[in-house]
Amino acid sequence: MFSIGQLSAHTGVKVPTIRYYEQAGLLAPAERSAGNQRRYSDQGLQRLAFIRHARDLGFALDDIRELIDLGEHPDNGCREAHDIAGRHLNAVRERIKNLRRLEQELRRLSADDDGHIADCNVIRSLADHALCTTGHD
Repeated sequence: MFSIGQLSAHTGVKVPTIRYYEQAGLLAPAERSAGNQRRYSDQGLQRLAFIRHARDLGFALDDIRELIDLGEHPDNGCREAHDIAGRHLNAVRERIKNLRRLEQELRRLSADDDGHIADCNVIRSLADHALCTTGHD
């Protein structure tokens, strides 16, 4: 059995976040010691490590909840898990595309400009969105 501090040390998840995951139903409620301290099993440690890894990959809590539910039925097919991962991949690709447009615009804005502040690309473009060349909204 692990205390919440030990669980935190093993997984790198902060104690308040562990409590939040427990309240959100992602992590089973901990058993309590005679001194009313939370005590977690190996299964709790494994679940928290799963959640941590999924969060590191950017999965939303609702997606993680679905994946946990799917994982509790090991004999079922994994199509739904692949669908969840695929949706997330598409969202990541869209964010990357937006970040590339943002990078392009910032590169253009930050190009060396030896003029005076009155003619500065950064100041002028920030003041007038129409001067931007990419759709970076």
